[in-house]
Amino acid sequence: MVEYPVIHYRPIGVIHSAHLEQGKTPIQPVFAQDCNGIVELFPEYETGLSDLEGFSHLILIYHFHRAPAVHLRVKPFLLDVEKGLFATRAPGRPNPIGLSIVKLDRREGCLLHISGVDTLDGTPLLDIKPYVSRFDCKAGVRCGWQEDVNDETAQRLGRRRGV
Repeated sequence: MVEYPVIHYRPIGVIHSAHLEQGKTPIQPVFAQDCNGIVELFPEYETGLSDLEGFSHLILIYHFHRAPAVHLRVKPFLLDVEKGLFATRAPGRPNPIGLSIVKLDRREGCLLHISGVDTLDGTPLLDIKPYVSRFDCKAGVRCGWQEDVNDETAQRLGRRRGV
C-alpha cells in the first residue's frame, strides 16, 4: 500500500448558527432555508472576499468538529437500513469534511450573513467557493437509493421539527 503524508488544514473562519445540538439541527441546507447564520472569516483572509457579493450562493467546506465515530456502514436519516458510508452524507467519515450550499444574504467586512444553515454553531470553516450553476448544476442526475424516499418523508426527517 502507498503511504501518503498526513494532511493538515487550518480553519479560515467559523460558522455561527443557532444550532447547538446535533439531534436538532436540520440535516441538509434544503431543510434549513429559514435558518440564518454568519460566517466569520478571520481578518487575514478578508481580501479574499472581494467580488463575492455578486454571487447569490456559496459552497462552504468545513470540518465536522463534533462528528461521531467512523463506521463504514450507517443508517442514513431517511432509511432504517444500513448503507455504505460513501453512499450517504453521514458526518462520521474517515476525513470529517462537510459541504453545504448556502444563500449569501449580505457581506459586512469579514462577516457573511447567510441562510440555509445546517451546521452546528462554532463549526470550523476550511474554504468558501462561489456556487456557479454553469459548473455545479448537472442534468440527468441519478440519486441512487434516495430516489426511493418520497419528498414528504425527506422533509419531515430532514427538518427534525419537534425533536
